[in-house]
Amino acid sequence: MATRQHSSNGKQKSPRIQVVLPEDLCDRLSELAETESRTVSNMAKVLIQEGVKNYELRASSESKELETKKTKTQNFINALEKQKTQRLKGIPKRLKFKRI
Repeated sequence: MATRQHSSNGKQKSPRIQVVLPEDLCDRLSELAETESRTVSNMAKVLIQEGVKNYELRASSESKELETKKTKTQNFINALEKQKTQRLKGIPKRLKFKRI
């Protein structure tokens, strides 16, 4: 859980989190921050926001696809159930029976 700190004037600060990064990832983050003239913390915040947004969009898209598949399957089942049953007239011509 993110911790919420208080400033010297009593107002609440934004929640804080602490993350341990591998050295190479920290270096890459620092380079990105420098190229965009941001602090490392601000660059991390921006990248986390983008990552969460993309994750939520992907999860939403996947749930919509699943719902669409369920709907198509249910429509197919309903169509089959609505069909009138018919008796077969003799053996279907495609089937061949082997005598043993």
